[in-house]
Amino acid sequence: MTMQDTAPATARPTLRQQLGARKPVEAFTAEAGNGTGGPKLRRTLGLLHLTMISVGATLGTGIFVVLSSSVPMAGPAVWISFAIAGLAALFAALSYAEMAGAVPVSGSSYTYTYATMGEGLAWICGWCLVLEYAVSVAAIAVGAGEYLNEMARSLGMDLPAALTNPPGADGGVFNIPALAIVLFATVLLVRGTKESAVVNTVLVFIKISVLLFFVVIAFNAFTTSNFDPLLPMGTAGVSAAAARLFFSYIGFDAASTAGEEAKNPQRDLPRAIVLSMVIITSLYILVAIAAVGARQWTWFEGKEAALVQLLEEVTGQSWVALLFAAGAVLAIVSIVITVLYGQTRILLAMSRDGMVPTVFGRISTRSGAPVAGTWITGGAVALVAGLVPLGQLADATSIGTLFAFSLVSLAVILLRRSSPELPRTFKVPFYPVTPILAIIFCGYLMANLGARTWVVFGAWMAIGSLIYLGYSRRHSKLAANWDAFGKH
Repeated sequence: MTMQDTAPATARPTLRQQLGARKPVEAFTAEAGNGTGGPKLRRTLGLLHLTMISVGATLGTGIFVVLSSSVPMAGPAVWISFAIAGLAALFAALSYAEMAGAVPVSGSSYTYTYATMGEGLAWICGWCLVLEYAVSVAAIAVGAGEYLNEMARSLGMDLPAALTNPPGADGGVFNIPALAIVLFATVLLVRGTKESAVVNTVLVFIKISVLLFFVVIAFNAFTTSNFDPLLPMGTAGVSAAAARLFFSYIGFDAASTAGEEAKNPQRDLPRAIVLSMVIITSLYILVAIAAVGARQWTWFEGKEAALVQLLEEVTGQSWVALLFAAGAVLAIVSIVITVLYGQTRILLAMSRDGMVPTVFGRISTRSGAPVAGTWITGGAVALVAGLVPLGQLADATSIGTLFAFSLVSLAVILLRRSSPELPRTFKVPFYPVTPILAIIFCGYLMANLGARTWVVFGAWMAIGSLIYLGYSRRHSKLAANWDAFGKH
């Protein structure tokens, strides 16, 4: 019996009781697939689709641009920085894998926190995810204009800055490419989960091929002397670069939002998360080694599109800029599809619990997807991408992500203690060291973010607190059924 089916209780919890109340894992699993009324979600995703959702949300513009600013920090050892950042991300990914196998539902870290730490922290985590997913989609889509300009210049054309740049940036007025990409992803998601997953899988294979193309070309100019000295900036430079590169791994958690649409979630979700991390880390390290081997590390200083420029120098052909810019645009489309998908499924889970309006949980009979919630979310994100200069707001997504990662790692420890008998298809190796290391590393990275980012994050949390007190607390299904579930 789900909480929606339980008769309303007369008792209501105090604010303190409600903030600490945990929703039982059994209640989550009983509700899996349900919306806020009507048909259920359809289980259509296999291991390949789930892996590509994770890879698609993670492997994107980061590797196309982040290398330029990281090589001057670490020198030729930048590939070691990628390995360190990948290891840190893997700690969190392993925690996600265990929780996804034990609680295979759509809410991701929001759900895991609700089951282990209570409604208060669950709301904070869900509100962080709204920031992480929605703003990051808009921020990524904003970059589409730059790459489309690169493609146009390769063809001898020049697109108007007023329609391809964000407002306030180089004459930008309205970013039409960003708006178009978000709306395209929204339309695709509305058509159905299976259809959007197939398109994303194709896009992921294309952008992997583009990166492998770069590796092949770069190795033709490979010189081992470019790795001497390996550590010109010392170990401190390698660590600093690793902290920056960590954010190139954000996105693997998108697979965990597909728990209620996977054919065999308890088996496939942990595998998809771990497999995607192996693919992403291997590609990042391979690209870094190829790039540094082709050019001295000092060459990367001040290069905004180093990979494109490197290919042009090595081949002497301008068409490579067109190819790589096209690959970057496809990377952006793939990220927008998968991250927007994750956002709508988290909102569905939150609406089922009464944390947000029920419209986000209404599932379409035709497509088996939350169509209304997808249109609302996609439309809002599209307007933000087209009209708002994101600036420091986009940086605040890093805090939200790291905070969610920390909560999931803590959830592993708490659930092991509270429900040791719960079936787990995957267990974190070297428990409890691995989840503890994930918490420590995420906390360290959060502490090193700028003051302005913390101010934006604090303002976002204040807004979230008001929404919780004004809406979510009064509509909470757990509070409405306090007699049945208050003991948790």
